[in-house]
Amino acid sequence: MADILVSWVGNADIKGCTEDALTGPLVSVLRFQSFKFVYLLHNQSPDLVHACVSRLKEGVDAEFVVTHAELESPIHFADIYKSLDSVLSQAVQQHPSSQLHIQLTSGTPAMTSVSILTGKTKYKVKFLQSSLEQGVQLVDLPFDIAADFLPSVADALDDRLTRLISAEAPSTAEFDNIITQDPQMLRLKERAAILAQREVPVLIHGETGTGKELFARAIHNSSGRAKKTFLSLNCGAIPSELIDSTLFGHIKGAFTGAASSKQGVFAKADGGTLFLDEFGELPLDAQVRLLRVLQDGSYLPVGSSQEEVADVRIIVATNKNLGEEIAEGRFREDLFYRVAIGVINLPPLRQRQGDKWLLAEYLMEQINRQAATQPGYRDKKISAGANKIILNHLWPGNVRELHATLLRASLWGSGNKILESDINEAMLDTPRHSQQVLERDISQGVDINDILREVSIHYIERAIAESAGSKTKAAELLNLKNYQTLNNWMEKYGIKQ
Repeated sequence: MADILVSWVGNADIKGCTEDALTGPLVSVLRFQSFKFVYLLHNQSPDLVHACVSRLKEGVDAEFVVTHAELESPIHFADIYKSLDSVLSQAVQQHPSSQLHIQLTSGTPAMTSVSILTGKTKYKVKFLQSSLEQGVQLVDLPFDIAADFLPSVADALDDRLTRLISAEAPSTAEFDNIITQDPQMLRLKERAAILAQREVPVLIHGETGTGKELFARAIHNSSGRAKKTFLSLNCGAIPSELIDSTLFGHIKGAFTGAASSKQGVFAKADGGTLFLDEFGELPLDAQVRLLRVLQDGSYLPVGSSQEEVADVRIIVATNKNLGEEIAEGRFREDLFYRVAIGVINLPPLRQRQGDKWLLAEYLMEQINRQAATQPGYRDKKISAGANKIILNHLWPGNVRELHATLLRASLWGSGNKILESDINEAMLDTPRHSQQVLERDISQGVDINDILREVSIHYIERAIAESAGSKTKAAELLNLKNYQTLNNWMEKYGIKQ
């Protein structure tokens, strides 16, 4: 098991790197114990940090990963947490069986406090500190924040939920396959793990390609129904005349062509989980009959007068705004409230800061593995130029589009690297509605506020992506007064980072 060190680079470390003897808390820790990987965070001058890291590497057999943290100030707790949590998540994702160590002495007191809180509640870490008087020591923190404090607000919950709060959320291959270091996605994985333990319907909302079925399978495989059937059905692909038969089955002779009786998906999924994708595509008459089976588990096969019962857990997914569908009379409000118990709203890839490169590397490994048996294929890495394009692209098709683009690039690229030109050629030209903003038909009138909202959201999200999540830099790109002005725009249009 490899040892990993995570540490801030503080002023004392920078100063110590300028001295002949090389001093400072960070170098003391590196001399105290060997680490295979060293993850460093800083909000210092990149030139000073680069020079310092160069000296720290002398005589140290470790791989260094240096991250510049975008902080409003060195004592801004929210920014410190976001940066630290991102790096810790990255370290765990890349080296899942390794032992994490956090060095507490470098950086500001706010950085130390956030390191302790994050390390004690979200990750299994060991803490190190360094002082001139006592040297380097392992820090014994004689309390467990999750176990000692959080359960006091959860007395009403059962044992399973208490274990989840105590950082014992179930870890399955399916949850591990949800690749992310984004704090919002990590919270959604935790919520999904909680929902897995409860027999409640789940509604997963998100754009196409955001991983709705991946979350549904993870919930099923972490639940008490894991050994039973998981059945997936795309509601949008069912011909309207076959919806009832597909859902509830039919008996022989129920309609022309029904030469034999056939089970529907509710009968096939009995005891397990039924995942209804594109749930918002169901017509209203089918929604009425579906509501009944969700209420009491009973249904009538087509052509039968005898009710049947199925014990099925329902997980549904849609990319539609069901609230708007209800307002327009296209979706039943009572069915919405029946399924919208456990709600998971998956963010698009353009809002998942730091996940683009992580997913690209993961998907490239998958592509290489699947193509390994193909004659003449050479494993490929993503070049720096190609990676820059990946990071700057909005990926309207989300993870699905990213995977397809990398696959095309791997097919067309002849070398052992995916080059900038390969990515450019692999991207499909798919004009989107927002690109036609200046060409809309005005003869019947337009809502200029909607158009302004669409344009604003488009460029704000692009600026945030371009600036790697730094609101200060994004505000500069948009010619806004400061990051607070940007916050006001984001709040106005409901944009979440």
